[in-house]
Amino acid sequence: MTAAPDPATPSGPDTTWVEREAFIDRIPRWVAMLGLAVVVIGIWDLATARMGWVSPIILPSPMETLEDLVFVGKNLLTGDYMLQALWTTTRTVFWAFLIATGIGFSLGVLVGETKFGERAVMPYLVAIDTMPKVAFAPLFIAWLGFDISSKVALAAFIATFPIVVSTAAGLYAAGENERMLFKAMGATRWQTLLRLKLPTGLPHIFTGLKIASVGVMAGAITGEFLGGGQGFGALIRQSASQMDTPRVFALILYLSLLGLALYFTVVWMQKKLVFWNKADRPGGVM
Repeated sequence: MTAAPDPATPSGPDTTWVEREAFIDRIPRWVAMLGLAVVVIGIWDLATARMGWVSPIILPSPMETLEDLVFVGKNLLTGDYMLQALWTTTRTVFWAFLIATGIGFSLGVLVGETKFGERAVMPYLVAIDTMPKVAFAPLFIAWLGFDISSKVALAAFIATFPIVVSTAAGLYAAGENERMLFKAMGATRWQTLLRLKLPTGLPHIFTGLKIASVGVMAGAITGEFLGGGQGFGALIRQSASQMDTPRVFALILYLSLLGLALYFTVVWMQKKLVFWNKADRPGGVM
């Protein structure tokens, strides 16, 4: 007598379809990044130094940019005037990001938790966000003067809206079953907000913070362009007025390091606070 087949035992070959990874996706990340950088720099050098297709006034060669990178780096290490300018820009970015986070989170909770915020406040926020924010720079300068306060205000103004939207979206992320369970257990509105909606919405909130960390850099430098001051933006404006494009490129590259530092600080905080979120791809920057 033949025994009945065990349902837990597969009766045939595994027919699960697995998408084949493309060759380019199998390249290690550091190899891909290094290779892309080599290709870009090679084309850049060919177009400027080798073939002369582009005027050095418009686009300096990689070697010219490297020389100015070394010059700016030495100036920063010796504590000269560029270090003071970088410190001024860093303070602007830091305070603007903190202010944008506080205002954006508060407005996001108002919009996500109340009908008044959703129906009355959000339309005004959207209308303000559609306006060209650079046009507000003269107003902030007139209200707050030419010191760091006007730059902080403009940078925070630019970075606030993404945090508002992401916070409001995060509060909607909790499922209906979870909300009904909290209600059945007698949880108050504040308990539901603090223990369910905010923890569930943290991935969305951090997405807004990462967008804001990029926008606050643009706002700070724009403020220094238009409103004077002693930051890196003023140095870039001065170098551009003298047609010193290698110096402009070098200063921009150092500014990008400041922006990356703020961005990856937010990423690090997300990994520490939202460690339970398995939706994030391991190794990704977002």
